[in-house]
Amino acid sequence: MAQVIPTELGTEGIGKLLRRYAVPAIIAMTASSLYNMVDSIFIGQGVGPLAISGLAVTFPLMNISAAFGSLVGVGAAAIVSMLLGQKNYGVARKVLGNVMTMNVVLGVVLMVFGLLFLDPILYFFGASENTIVYAREYMIYILLGNVITHLYLGLNAVLRSAGRPKVAMWLTILTVVLNAILDPIFIFVFDMGIKGAAIATVLAQTVSLMWQLRLLTNKNEVLHFENGKVFTYDKKIARESLKIGLSPFLMNMASCFVVLLINNQLRRYGDEMGPGVGDIAIGAYGIVNRILFLFVMIVMGFNQGMQPIAGYNYGAGLYDRVLKVFWQTVGWATVCTTLGFVVGAFVPEVAVRLFTSDAKMIEIASRGFTIAVATFPIVGIGMVASNFFQSIGMAGKAIFLSLSRQVLFLIPCLIVVPLFFGIEGVWMALPISDAVSSVVATVLILGLMRTFRKNPQTVGFKGVEGVEEENKQ
Repeated sequence: MAQVIPTELGTEGIGKLLRRYAVPAIIAMTASSLYNMVDSIFIGQGVGPLAISGLAVTFPLMNISAAFGSLVGVGAAAIVSMLLGQKNYGVARKVLGNVMTMNVVLGVVLMVFGLLFLDPILYFFGASENTIVYAREYMIYILLGNVITHLYLGLNAVLRSAGRPKVAMWLTILTVVLNAILDPIFIFVFDMGIKGAAIATVLAQTVSLMWQLRLLTNKNEVLHFENGKVFTYDKKIARESLKIGLSPFLMNMASCFVVLLINNQLRRYGDEMGPGVGDIAIGAYGIVNRILFLFVMIVMGFNQGMQPIAGYNYGAGLYDRVLKVFWQTVGWATVCTTLGFVVGAFVPEVAVRLFTSDAKMIEIASRGFTIAVATFPIVGIGMVASNFFQSIGMAGKAIFLSLSRQVLFLIPCLIVVPLFFGIEGVWMALPISDAVSSVVATVLILGLMRTFRKNPQTVGFKGVEGVEEENKQ
């Protein structure tokens, strides 16, 4: 039986729709976060504290890879949602072929470049003679599997947008479970150390990618590879996908340089406290980043649940429903970030001890965790707004919000605040920038509400410019 396009996105109650689409996404994103935490826990407990620091050094390079993946996948997913809202199924299928082609090309280019210049890149991102061996071993295998990672993440985003949130959820859970099984086998049984964790990650993603390809080659699915062609390319579709995907791309690229700055500031101010403390502080940030990532990923799950609902209704011109799903998503995001605040404020050490038994690393990470979540209860709107603008094709606003928190607010804070507060100032920069960016997001959202109310004719998705509408029946 052919798949039915989810027209209930434009008619069913927003709360019910958000639960239906967000719960699978939340489960998937939580699983994805646990996926990263499992790697860190096995590495920290099985290899040692310097391995945790080496892993933390790889974060900027992995952010660069994620940036290029989101440049393709996220933009394509948003377009698919809006095209389905317009019942323009033929162009939606062309978008899918573009996702495959562009992800393979970008994945190969990044793999080759990363492998050729790996050591200089890692030293630039904060590696030392003590941590470079761990960072190098991990990233060699991650880069070799870079194309697989890009395709797996990109196709999962498209599946969610095409009304298959539960499939995307189960694929993510499968990846996490396989990784959790393979990690101890490669790290402990085969005695492969940190590179074993990287190999386990790539193998787990490969299995899920095979499932995705099997599903998307089924012609009974409304969204499938057109005429059986897995790899297609249309420059007009590519242009629109990249335009929308530019927001998460720039956000991830900015995150890369932010982590670079954080690592270097932690080393600088940490070494002032004693020899080797800088490396330990970088590892402590790696632990805190993994814990915070859990709460951020749950919010991202809500965002992913919101995306097809907002995109479909925006494409259909139902602007009241667009705003309603936004505010409900903000409410749930605020509940989640407040929970993160409670953990960081009252039991930070309990969470940190999962990753390491090193006393100094526990001390630094626990204090940093408490500071980092200081403004978490008020940042829900900031975390949702950028994804919301991206979901309805407003690339300019999405890009501005993505960059404002990282570039306009966080980077200056990371430079200035530590001058007065030392290593604690590095941690303090995080909540300060979060709070300011949330205020900016609120102003932009209120402006959009006024536009929807007074001049609705000035907004709306116009389709993919230059690509003829087809297969609307």
